Amino acid sequence: MVEVLQPLAIERHPTAAAESLFELRGVSFSVPGRALLHPLTISIPAARTVALIGHNGSGKSTLLKILARQQLATKGLVSFEGRDLAAWSDRLFARKVAYLPQQTPSASGMLVKELVALGRYPWHGALGRFSKLDRDKVAEAMNLTDVAGMADRMVDSLSGGERQRAWVAMLVAQDTECLLLDEPISALDIAHQIEILSLVRRLSHAKGLTVLVVLHDVNMAARFCDEIIALHTGRLVARGMPSAIMKPDELKKIYGVQMAVMAHPAMGHPIAVAC
Repeated sequence: MVEVLQPLAIERHPTAAAESLFELRGVSFSVPGRALLHPLTISIPAARTVALIGHNGSGKSTLLKILARQQLATKGLVSFEGRDLAAWSDRLFARKVAYLPQQTPSASGMLVKELVALGRYPWHGALGRFSKLDRDKVAEAMNLTDVAGMADRMVDSLSGGERQRAWVAMLVAQDTECLLLDEPISALDIAHQIEILSLVRRLSHAKGLTVLVVLHDVNMAARFCDEIIALHTGRLVARGMPSAIMKPDELKKIYGVQMAVMAHPAMGHPIAVAC
């Protein structure tokens, strides 16, 4: 297992005083013969929901893995809460940051309540006793993510949307300050995509969490996130609030195709369609 360590977004304007959670200075990542992430200098603000968007191979997942300490940057410096990322112990970092990969590990033979309880591992350890606080955090996480009613069901028996909610519940039980989610809706139908992103947005607001989420759909990013960061071939090409990104020129720069932007007929927020 990897160590884990409402519909319309209301835009919050960044301020100079906004606290940064992650700071990257000249961070890059390369494999033999290819740069997956070119030198990137950027900060990730605290207590906001930020989308990472871009075409396949743009470097989104690579960047998220570096932030999650799943892979080391080839060059550059990464800090978390003002401290070098490498200086954090595994347990202390897992109490701060939770990571959900694209492909979740197997949970064969495991009940939902057992999966959610794994989120408490950074707090009590493999041989530690499961305290009342641990039990309370698990119960809170299951209630917040609406999986309490399926606590005694096998994870393998759940639908795709239910399974994603169970994994998010595990991250919530981890009681961190930051969630790093790599394409959490990629295998879901539209109803479950909205359900999961609505849940993530609600948790961010209710618990003051920082959320960095990799998404393919710019319309979902604009609808549920406070800010959007766009990568193209491993380079930062755009960053801003949804209203700044949802413009034809910006979208052409990100995706390389002409897109029209119009107001949603019922809700009024901007939506983009390929021409």
